[in-house]
Amino acid sequence: MKNKIALIIETIVVGLLVFFLTVSRFLSSFDFIFRDRLYQIPRGIDSKIKIIGIDEKTMEELGPMQTWSRDYYAQLLDKLNENNDAKPALVGFDIIFGGTVDEGDENFAEAVKNSGNVVVVNHLIYGKTITKSGNSLIVEQEVDGTEEPYDSLKSVCRVGFSNVAQDTDGVVRRIIPVEKYQSSEEKMFSSVIYEAYCEINGIEPKTVPTDRFGRTIINYSGRPGDYEYVSMVDVLEGRIDTRTFKNSIILVGAYAPGMQDSFTVPNGRSQQMYGVEIHANILQSYIQGRFSIDGNPYIYGLITALIAMLLHLFFRKLKPWQSLIILIVSVAAQISLMVVLNNHGHSFSIIYFPLVLVIAYVYSLAIGYLLELARKRKVLNAFRKYVAPQIVEEISKKGDFQISLGGENRDIAVLFVDIRGFTTMSEALEPEQVVAILNEYLALTTKSIFDNYGTLDKFVGDATMAVFNSPFDLPDYEFKAVCAAMDIVNGGRELEKTLLEKYGKSVGFGVGVNVGPAVVGNIGCEFRMDFTAIGDTVNTAARLEANAKKGQVLISDVLYERVKDRIEVNEIGEIPLKGKSKGVFVYEVTEVHR
Repeated sequence: MKNKIALIIETIVVGLLVFFLTVSRFLSSFDFIFRDRLYQIPRGIDSKIKIIGIDEKTMEELGPMQTWSRDYYAQLLDKLNENNDAKPALVGFDIIFGGTVDEGDENFAEAVKNSGNVVVVNHLIYGKTITKSGNSLIVEQEVDGTEEPYDSLKSVCRVGFSNVAQDTDGVVRRIIPVEKYQSSEEKMFSSVIYEAYCEINGIEPKTVPTDRFGRTIINYSGRPGDYEYVSMVDVLEGRIDTRTFKNSIILVGAYAPGMQDSFTVPNGRSQQMYGVEIHANILQSYIQGRFSIDGNPYIYGLITALIAMLLHLFFRKLKPWQSLIILIVSVAAQISLMVVLNNHGHSFSIIYFPLVLVIAYVYSLAIGYLLELARKRKVLNAFRKYVAPQIVEEISKKGDFQISLGGENRDIAVLFVDIRGFTTMSEALEPEQVVAILNEYLALTTKSIFDNYGTLDKFVGDATMAVFNSPFDLPDYEFKAVCAAMDIVNGGRELEKTLLEKYGKSVGFGVGVNVGPAVVGNIGCEFRMDFTAIGDTVNTAARLEANAKKGQVLISDVLYERVKDRIEVNEIGEIPLKGKSKGVFVYEVTEVHR
């Protein structure tokens, strides 16, 4: 009952742990790492999206970007549009054109107007608002203002904000497609380009899923440097055939270190990605409809908690290798399912379910080990009553004992010993005296058996049965059995004197020893079992003991052949044994040479 209650408590703890971690996102930094590795796998870039970069080469030839006349951008548009049959579909400038600089401003605005396919950026300025909810203060970010393109430019093109959101670890994984500012909605740069792309191609824009904060997760298609890029100065100088831009979406932006427009991205490893590349990835996600949002953590946490609880029960019941297979399959299935769901617009945490499963598996291994250790200790303590203490200690050190349940064939030596004249003596003595004498006798036989590494099989009234080489392998077990028999007979002489002085009665022992094959193991039924030995070898040993006189050790001819070089005997000859059709040649052992 206690074990069942403990298992129920363990299972509930596993479920609560999965649910709590999933809902609280306690290890979100680690979860981000694993989600990035699985969800942000490069899927191949869209060749329609190309980048014209303001790179180091461009600034070496044209000077620092902040000193430029906007006439350069006008020249760029003229170059891109010089062939009416090979014009790009759209041109997006990821550059803030705030305020006026020189006469080049109007040239650029005129070029944008003539092109008719240009999108430029503005920049949102965020402020913090503090609201009270009950006893808590909630800090939120709201748009406080915008940095807009100069008026003549803004009036002839589409505008979208360039801001990208960073998670708590500084990585750009999400965007806010639409922000509210005053009474209007500000749309993201990539979103505006996508709407223009849909208009040109006569298709219905796909709806972008957003969470309750208005955010959506970018599924990046390319790593830093994956999108086709050319240097802006190469286009201006005519070194690039502009026909390669036919029907493409051109994004123009910073493409050099130190321009404060590079960010850490989930698939960039140690390399940062320029803002214009991030917008290229976002635009491709718009075109392919591959955004996702965080799924409901409460529902997901509840489902995974229930599954984890069920698997924990399996772990506690199954073998370690079976549990390991289930663990691996479960984690692989969960990860595969999460990737599929992310590709279909729903992103979930990855690490909490496998983490708790691994903890549950290790815990189950540890509990299994401790239970097995306790079981072995219990078995060893039980065997101390039957097996020589030296054997138990050796087994305890090695930890490698195995007992076959049901039975096995083993070659063993069997010893039977009985008190001669016990029945007559017990009739003449008080019960307490009979028990005291019997205990003295049992102590002697047990010590003699254990001293020779035998196993005490059973006591049957005033008879004792012992086996050697069972249940554990015992070297030279035949000779050790004979030695035990002689120790009993010799010790019986001393015991006889003691009992004669104490009770006026004496006893003696008759011993029979045989060797040969027998079936050893658990004999009995489900509710009552006895670990013993059965077979003709055992029966013959019992018959030898029945024929032994007081102070006599009788052995079979089979046993004699195995130990004859180390013992002295008297030939008794062939004697009939009850239950056997043929007689057995018997020897009386008189001395052993150890």
